[in-house]
Amino acid sequence: MGNRIPEDLLEKIQRTSDIVDVVSEYVQLKKQGRNYFGLCPFHGEKSPSFSVSSDKQIFHCFGCGAGGNVFSFIMQHNGVSFTEAVQTLAEKNGIDLPTISPTDQGKTLSKDAEKMIEAHELLKKFYHHLLVNTKEGQSALDYLINRGFTRETIDKFEIGYALDSWDFITKFLSKRGFNLSLMEEAGLLVKKNNSDDFLDRFRNRIMFPISDHNGSTIAFSGRVLSEEKPKYLNSPETKIFNKSKILYNFHRARIHIRKNQQAVLYEGFADVISSTESGVEHAIATMGTSLTEDQARIIRRNVNEVVLCYDSDSAGVEATIRAAKVLQSAGCQIKVAMIQEGLDPDDYIKKYGSEKFRNDVIGATVPFMTFKMSYYRRGKNLQNEGERLQYIENVLADLTHLQSAVEREIYLKQLSKEFDLSIDVLKEQLQHFQSRQSNVSQQPQAKNAVSNHMKRNPIAKKKLLPAYHTAERMLIGHMLRSKDFSQKVLERLGLQFNIEEHKAIVTYLYGFYEEGNEENVSSFLSRLPNSELQDIVSNIAMITLNTEVTEQELSDYIKQVLNHQKMLMIKEKEADKKEAERNKQFREAAQIAMEIIQLQQALKS
Repeated sequence: MGNRIPEDLLEKIQRTSDIVDVVSEYVQLKKQGRNYFGLCPFHGEKSPSFSVSSDKQIFHCFGCGAGGNVFSFIMQHNGVSFTEAVQTLAEKNGIDLPTISPTDQGKTLSKDAEKMIEAHELLKKFYHHLLVNTKEGQSALDYLINRGFTRETIDKFEIGYALDSWDFITKFLSKRGFNLSLMEEAGLLVKKNNSDDFLDRFRNRIMFPISDHNGSTIAFSGRVLSEEKPKYLNSPETKIFNKSKILYNFHRARIHIRKNQQAVLYEGFADVISSTESGVEHAIATMGTSLTEDQARIIRRNVNEVVLCYDSDSAGVEATIRAAKVLQSAGCQIKVAMIQEGLDPDDYIKKYGSEKFRNDVIGATVPFMTFKMSYYRRGKNLQNEGERLQYIENVLADLTHLQSAVEREIYLKQLSKEFDLSIDVLKEQLQHFQSRQSNVSQQPQAKNAVSNHMKRNPIAKKKLLPAYHTAERMLIGHMLRSKDFSQKVLERLGLQFNIEEHKAIVTYLYGFYEEGNEENVSSFLSRLPNSELQDIVSNIAMITLNTEVTEQELSDYIKQVLNHQKMLMIKEKEADKKEAERNKQFREAAQIAMEIIQLQQALKS
């Protein structure tokens, strides 16, 4: 894995981060024999198949195939980059890391993307300076203060002001050597009609910087001070900004989300800022659009429980329903913060204060099912038999989606008590809905309701592996434990493995030992370029093997690997022989037959 952190520092962090201790913070583990077992955090299961080895400092799930070392676990569980995982573990162990620039934390950025981020970072500071330090920004500052923003909040969120000018920023960027065409691509400038000249995109607006999940500024949202439309003007999508994959304030909120084991999702920037001021710091928002599957996956990689705190008007309720469905498909548990009187969260805080918001809104969340029952009641006269029946059927249809039998029982009892209905009758009707739902889900065209990219699918029931496949796994298992054994395999087999993934693994392993490294599965896993290879290695490393390998055992393994290649060659030759016979090339067919006999004899030897 590519990184900018010195190898000796990585090894120190890995040595001081015992994988059992780290995993135990997220998974309840119980010791069985030499290893520890628990329920896998990467897929749903009832019986523990998730194993952690203290000796080898690795983990592997035999249910879904996930595996790796302590860095891999943090990356997969928290949905972060390798560098972020290293930073998390370094901070936990009090180890200082060299300063890492935002662009070093993720994938390597192109030069154009780096310049775009550089320009955004520069303008963020400049806009903020204009707001808090100049007379031109005073009216915008007064507006924010009158709206309840404190100076501390303005500084924390680096809110700024864009001058009421057509070309100030254009000249500002030009003087600093930025390519104006590139700045147009970055969404900071617009091209003048029928001209090669450029104009500022944002004018006379309060500027809210938008950061990626590493904290780099990649876009802006500008709120107008006049009556001009639109009220909010957002950066267009660019090489560095994809609004469907970005959550506002996520880089600040992430640590609070993990601490609270909960994320609070809002619809707008102002709600997030007011929420944070109120002490609810695990606050994030979508980018002015409906929640996307990508955003839901990002949230689920970091937390299981999400509180939806949207506006309480009809549009907000509909948005809550839509967002909840997307989040449930990603595997999240949903609660809803219900705000009365048609207010949005920002207005509620300004009207009633922070404490009441924390206690009576965020502290009084209800399960999504309870929220939906309230939603189904809207506009209905439950004294009317038809409308009452429709309400009950809506609730029962939704109860079929609940995983918890206890939850279903609670809501059934509520319906039974409220409408004086037999609970047995309600259960019978619920079974009818469940049966109908089951039939729909079994249709070939029906898609799985759970599209969860953080969660992994359980591995299909394993078939008995071919002899050569098992032999390759056993060879790699012994190679991971013994440098000397690996050298013997290199000399006698080299890279002649049949499984492509095995071939890649031994290539990296030969290089690992050639660099002078000793046997260490956990360290070796950090050298592998992707999680697929890590999963395979962690699985192989968990195999119980004899301490010593006899010469006969080694020879048998190698023979199985090479024999498979000979068998493939025999099949190819037999196909060639048949083709020659069809073409009446009998001499050539006879020659191929001799080659087949030689290969068959070699198999027996």
